[in-house]
Amino acid sequence: MLIAAGKGVSLRYHKEWLRTGFALSEDLPLIDTEFLPPARLASDAERAVGAVDDARPDRWGEKVIRFLDRPKRLSLMEYLYYAGDERFGALGVSTSATAYSPRSSSPLPRLSQVQHLSEVIAKIEAAEALSEAEARIVRAGGSLGGAKPKALIEVSGEQWVVKFFNGEPIDTPLVEHATMTLASHAGITVAQTQVIHLTGANAIAIRRFDREGDLRVHSISAGTAIRAATASGSEPDLGYPELARIIRRIGVTQDNINQRDARELFRRMTFNILIDNTDDHEKNHVLVVSDAQTYELSPAFDVLPSGQALGIQQMRVGTDAADSTLENALSEATAFALSKDAGVREVRKIVAVVDRWIDHFKEAGVSRRDIASLADQIDRPFLLDQRKAFRGTVLRTRRRR
Repeated sequence: MLIAAGKGVSLRYHKEWLRTGFALSEDLPLIDTEFLPPARLASDAERAVGAVDDARPDRWGEKVIRFLDRPKRLSLMEYLYYAGDERFGALGVSTSATAYSPRSSSPLPRLSQVQHLSEVIAKIEAAEALSEAEARIVRAGGSLGGAKPKALIEVSGEQWVVKFFNGEPIDTPLVEHATMTLASHAGITVAQTQVIHLTGANAIAIRRFDREGDLRVHSISAGTAIRAATASGSEPDLGYPELARIIRRIGVTQDNINQRDARELFRRMTFNILIDNTDDHEKNHVLVVSDAQTYELSPAFDVLPSGQALGIQQMRVGTDAADSTLENALSEATAFALSKDAGVREVRKIVAVVDRWIDHFKEAGVSRRDIASLADQIDRPFLLDQRKAFRGTVLRTRRRR
């Protein structure tokens, strides 16, 4: 049962769930108590407790809810309800304590309707009035997380997330598709993507990994997993090494899947550094929870150059905090079930793939203009010198960003 707690949302398990269910996250064990959300921080708005917070919509989802549903109160509890059953993960929100009564929704639009869907999304962006038919098409799956416009569609009985061009200086949907397919060549398991050509723009569709047919798959973000593993009263260290340790501890031990996932997380971190993806925050890494309550790394998603040349990642990389250097990535290689030498070999493999990024992007259809723009970040000395260093002798000197 979800409970409004101040401006946040707390949780108390039903007695039947205590008998037959499972813990939603490590900080929500199966005990009969009310779990309270973390104290509100100056930089942090209202929060739900533990894994429940992953079920909330982000900026785009909240915008759609405010525009379409106009809830009387703009509290987190209302946002959780209006997000509907197609939210991230398996959790649902009901208005009844005795029967499951979620917010009603329409069937998801089909691939053939994406052009029309993009036009409806543009109307929401411009705060233009929608017809009832237009409201239905976007209400079906328009309250997903993230900051940019997106919606859900059905493709051959499966759910796909569609992300639309949002006035960026480059063709971001096409660039994301190119980056994700490049990552697959680096030994990274990525979510399946496809480019959808629309009038005057492209969109990208990404197949969901938290759905299996009509079944919702319980999944938690890296932020939720790390916070759950952090001692009460301590600030979580939102980092790649911390996530790797959780994967090794709670991951699937059969066939050493947990060790494999930890090593793949190292590859993802290295790839993000070299491709200049500095939007790799804790919600862009997900753990899929099995029936046995073990964790597996989800396919990678939201992987593309950020175009900001920041020189720091969103997650901690190593002993030099979030610095975007390969030396920093190797500094805690053992957290990823890698020796230092094995880590260097992994880095060199990633370097060899990223060295071919221009040819790969051309094959994917990215324009020369967009490639030239991206090269200003991906091939700037700060990153290019690091790639050169790992083709031969590893440099130990610090580099300017």
